[in-house]
Formats: sequence, C-alpha cells, structure tokens
Amino acid sequence: MRRYLVVANQTLLGDALLGRIAERMAAGPCHFHLVVPASHVGRAVWTEGHDRAIAEERLQAAMERFRALGADVRGEVGDARPIDAIRDAMLHAPPFDEIILSTLPPGVSRWLRQDLPHRIQRNWDYLPLSVVTARAAA
Repeated sequence: MRRYLVVANQTLLGDALLGRIAERMAAGPCHFHLVVPASHVGRAVWTEGHDRAIAEERLQAAMERFRALGADVRGEVGDARPIDAIRDAMLHAPPFDEIILSTLPPGVSRWLRQDLPHRIQRNWDYLPLSVVTARAAA
C-alpha cells in the first residue's frame, strides 16, 4: 500500500488536489496523511488559537471529502511553519512514498515565495514531491 503525505491549507478542498488524490487512488491501494499547517491566513488581527481552529475545520472537512471519494485518510493540524509541520509528520508516522504539496498559484502563494517546494526537496530528497497548484483558495 502506497502512503502519501498531503500538505495543504487554503487549497485543501480544491478540485486540483482532489483530482490528484483520485489519480493516486486509481493507481492502487493507498493511504493519505493530511497535514494542515496552522498558518495565518488573511485577517489583520489574529491569534494562534484562531489559526489552529481554522486549520482544524479545514482538516475535518477535507477528511470527510476524501472519505466520500473512498480514500483511507488520517490527518493533523501542524506547526504554522509548513517545513516544521512536515518534519513533525515525518517523525511521527510510518514512512511515506510521496509528498503532495498543494499551494495557491504564483504571485498569491506565500509557500511559493518561501521556496517551499525546493526546501522540501532539499530536506527529503529521497521522496518524490508532487506540487499541485490551485487556481484559488478553495
């Protein structure tokens, strides 16, 4: 059974990511582990607790949606820094076969401005990385 680490926040319920999940499921038995970094999104006034609550809502909605597709899925809210959220997931879960990173498009995505795909590749060069770019926040 193939194991996929899926990292997403605002794009978690987007069609692009759900399409990629369906592709992986069509290829054979698999398990998905969702990590939603509790990153700050939007509002000028915020708290870490508020960001975690929003990330938790997204995670629960995504797990429901993935399960409706027939996916075997678990998930967690991770650190606000995506690279640290990935590192934590790698330490506390069985090995993964691929990392799937879902992000907003260039110009909008903070993760792309932070060069997150390349940072992931440098840290986990033994794992394939698939980047899914959404058209907008889902």
